Amino acid sequence: MEHPLAVGVDGSEASLRAVDWAADEAALRRVPLHVVHASLWERYEQAVFPAGREPPSEQLLTGVLAVAAAKRARARVPGLKVTTEVVPEGPVPVLRRAAGKAVALVLGSRGRGSAAEALLGSVGLAVAGRADGPVIVVRGDHDNRPGSRRGRPVVVGVPDRPADSAAVRFAFREAARRGARVEAVRAWHRPASEPADHPRSGAEPAGERRQQAVEVLETGLRAPAEDHPDVEVRPRVVEGQPRTVLRDASADAALLVVGARQPHGRFGLHIGRVTHAVLHHAACPVAVVPEKP
Repeated sequence: MEHPLAVGVDGSEASLRAVDWAADEAALRRVPLHVVHASLWERYEQAVFPAGREPPSEQLLTGVLAVAAAKRARARVPGLKVTTEVVPEGPVPVLRRAAGKAVALVLGSRGRGSAAEALLGSVGLAVAGRADGPVIVVRGDHDNRPGSRRGRPVVVGVPDRPADSAAVRFAFREAARRGARVEAVRAWHRPASEPADHPRSGAEPAGERRQQAVEVLETGLRAPAEDHPDVEVRPRVVEGQPRTVLRDASADAALLVVGARQPHGRFGLHIGRVTHAVLHHAACPVAVVPEKP
């Protein structure tokens, strides 16, 4: 069975950009595109409509949004197979199911919520933290068309437990698909008690922490690099906080990949501070890949 690439739509400008990105991505992967709309999304995000206008009925929104998104995708990529699904439920369970049945789920960086300061809507955060499959949040102003992506790397943050990391493997597959290199990043920082100008800054304990970062990076890259010998790899060990290092690395990237661990039996959002930060502030699309418990 051919698994599609799914995209969640809510009628916002961000979700329309996500449709464009997802259409190009589906063509790149040579898979169908599946447009998903949860009809209670507006209620969930507490949508605010322009003053002096009545909000459109739920029935109208339900009928128009998915169809319009599918039409937009077909216009962008002629010949692309596009299907639609409208589900009368809240968006989080609907999109989680969609992610589990697709090669990945694509979302816009912002929903239709009334909180202007929310850089990523509550739906996006909840789904990225709970989905069983990769969730790609379209951020930044990069065009996904092949010509504009040339030369941009796929950046991946190598996790603390790097052996057989799903995020690292995902990054290598994406790089191979795009004909791009992988920039594998591992951040480290010296103890708070040892300032950068400390006379022993090149020795213990800072030197030991840097060496540990090098070893984690080497462990995480070994198997994926063997599986993808044609993909160029640039390992980077960078001093700094991981969320800042990855945010900076996203500035010229085609895609930023991070892992998300989902502890068994835990409720609520399952993303750490690093993933939360890059979902709000990265300069390129961010792929959140669930890691094994």
